[in-house]
Amino acid sequence: MTTPDQQERGTEVNDVAQRAHGLGTSPEPEPDVEFRSVDDQLAMVLDAAVRPRPVRVAISESQGLLCAEEVVAEHALPGFDQAAVDGYAVRSVDVRDADAENPMELPVVGEIHAGSRQPRRLQPGQAVRVATGAPLPTLADAVVPTEYTNDHPAVVSVTRSVPSAAYVRRTGEDVQIGDVAVRQGDIIGAAQVGLLAAVGRSKVLVYPRPRVSIVSIGDELVDVDRTPGIGQVYDVNSYAIAAAARDAGAEVNRVGIAPSGGHRLKEVVEGRLLMSEVVVVAGGTSGSAGDDVVSTLRDLGQIDVTRVAMHPGSLQGFGKLGPDAVPTFLVPGNPMSALVAFEVFIRPLIRSARGTRNPHRRVISARLLSPITSTRGRKGYLRGQLLRDESNGEYLVQPLGTSGTHLLASLAEANCLITVGEMQTEITVGEQVRVAFLAQRG
Repeated sequence: MTTPDQQERGTEVNDVAQRAHGLGTSPEPEPDVEFRSVDDQLAMVLDAAVRPRPVRVAISESQGLLCAEEVVAEHALPGFDQAAVDGYAVRSVDVRDADAENPMELPVVGEIHAGSRQPRRLQPGQAVRVATGAPLPTLADAVVPTEYTNDHPAVVSVTRSVPSAAYVRRTGEDVQIGDVAVRQGDIIGAAQVGLLAAVGRSKVLVYPRPRVSIVSIGDELVDVDRTPGIGQVYDVNSYAIAAAARDAGAEVNRVGIAPSGGHRLKEVVEGRLLMSEVVVVAGGTSGSAGDDVVSTLRDLGQIDVTRVAMHPGSLQGFGKLGPDAVPTFLVPGNPMSALVAFEVFIRPLIRSARGTRNPHRRVISARLLSPITSTRGRKGYLRGQLLRDESNGEYLVQPLGTSGTHLLASLAEANCLITVGEMQTEITVGEQVRVAFLAQRG
């Protein structure tokens, strides 16, 4: 098996050709190059997270967003005592001795439908037919379900007793006035939308989705609606990273291809900084092109390119640009490396900016089905397919990809990333490894 370190090797001469096949393009670092740990880089990234300012939206537009206020109920839920089933509203004392051998007969003095606003009063020894959701008449404290009666419209015969409050939804049973219906920091899902409607809220204060802009740079790139010429490849990164950012919960603007330096690149990025909480620039992390990119972006703020102790995607940049210190990433041009860098650093930043309590993927332990190798001193991220042993429920993981080619294709088949520790160089079949779940394909 080719090691991930080998997958990253390449030179500026064959960079374009390798990108066409999904090969890594970062050159092997010199032995004296200093590496920054993944944990240190991630801590720096998360510290720069910018949460968008809260906005008030219609509850129909709030699903999936983070609630930015404590929603206190101004109305009880239910707002009145109501029937929980179709049946007959009664005083429970009037039917306490009812059974199949000794049914109790009660005159039916009326009927109440759901939505009725006509008040009714029940006298001792009487029954009122009620529909589910109908308000109970005064003095009634229970409902006898229709199946416990002969369902006669004039004189109902009750064949089973019911206790007080049976089959009744009491006022404030669900939510009382002053209760917190939806808490600040809760993700608003279908149930929360329903609860907001139930307590009479038409709008709610939420944190909007972080806005993420993605720019691809590279003279060899063409968009997918054009035919590549000699030495040209399709722009993969802006599409792939845009999809990953949407999956992370961001509002995405895919800028597409921009020049790799000079006034035009500065103009493009500067424009996106004014309307983004995160900017991602794919490509231009190495060689003379990378120097031009970094030099251009430094006119907008602080950004540095460093080696992170990981593979693939070791060489990457991060900084805060523009007057609002917008977190800005430089990721490798290789699609596999770019997506791994996104998973490790950019996705947690987006989740953190959304206010998610735990911005990281779920991580579990799984037994390895094939041996893997890794580079000492660098944390490895390998594509894998997570399986479940039906006999004992154990998690199993099969590494994907056996060479430096078709990395993106194997990532498309992966449902997890295998994480290999910095000091691990070989892991044999049967050993336990840590794996992070990726988004499931629909």
